[in-house]
Amino acid sequence: MSTCATASRALDEPVSGTAATATTWLLLEQPGPWGAKALVSSHLDPALGRALEAAAEDTGVRIALIRRPGRHADFGTPDIRHVYAAHTVPGKVWLHGAALTDPRRLLDLDLAALGRGDHTGFDTVLDGRPHTDGPLALVCTNGKRDRCCAMLGRPLAAELTASGVTGVWEVTHLGGHRFSPTVLVLPYGYAYGRAQAHAVKEVLHGAQEGRIVVEGCRGASAWERPGQAAELAVRGVAGESAAEALRVIRTDGAAPRWEVLVAHVDGRRWRVTVDQGEALPPRPESCGAAVLGTPARMDVVAVEEVPAAP
Repeated sequence: MSTCATASRALDEPVSGTAATATTWLLLEQPGPWGAKALVSSHLDPALGRALEAAAEDTGVRIALIRRPGRHADFGTPDIRHVYAAHTVPGKVWLHGAALTDPRRLLDLDLAALGRGDHTGFDTVLDGRPHTDGPLALVCTNGKRDRCCAMLGRPLAAELTASGVTGVWEVTHLGGHRFSPTVLVLPYGYAYGRAQAHAVKEVLHGAQEGRIVVEGCRGASAWERPGQAAELAVRGVAGESAAEALRVIRTDGAAPRWEVLVAHVDGRRWRVTVDQGEALPPRPESCGAAVLGTPARMDVVAVEEVPAAP
């Protein structure tokens, strides 16, 4: 059976520079079925979902629902839910967790502050604490958005859990259905496409040690798409795996060409030229698409080390 994921894989579409963007992720546990727009089509109060969407707009915060891997029989609303917040900008990365009985308390959060990396409100309002049980692996499994996410994501989440990997959750939406199964790893916020269980285990092992695995990586959610591609390219050139070693400090230009300045914590800098191209030939961008598309791709055409700033 042909799907958007099989077509993308067959055409060898590059995954670099395709991650969802968010400086901060806010994740709420919501078991049971999810609709295509899960914040307003699940057992979560749709009015609350709409209010959260509105509150997060232009803050850098991306809100998603999570649930434990496995069967999702409709058992109603849980008494206690997990909630996580993770800030992904290098130099101030953190992952905090909390448990709450009333998800409406999320409306008391200052999402703009959360997007800037201030976890004070999260800790105060929700009695949040640093998450110390290792990185989280969020596997997109929402088949109502795209069947590939369910067909490929749910078996991956189940396999990881069955093999004893901790910190695995199903998540509502990470973008890029055609790269399924897709995984986001927190706290560092790097996304992966066409993921397999053994590779995810290596990524999680690296994250536990503060390392980033570049193979299969779509990019870091802290940066816009040109920055994602540029940062990954510099990692390859410099042989750098330390999670917080690199930072995108400036992006000049506009589609279809950007000049991205990437800085290392040791003072080195690189100027990276990124071109926006079209993924050809046309292919389904999702299984629900009525027509074939030519999704944008980020092509790194030059990486030049430049003198360090004084």
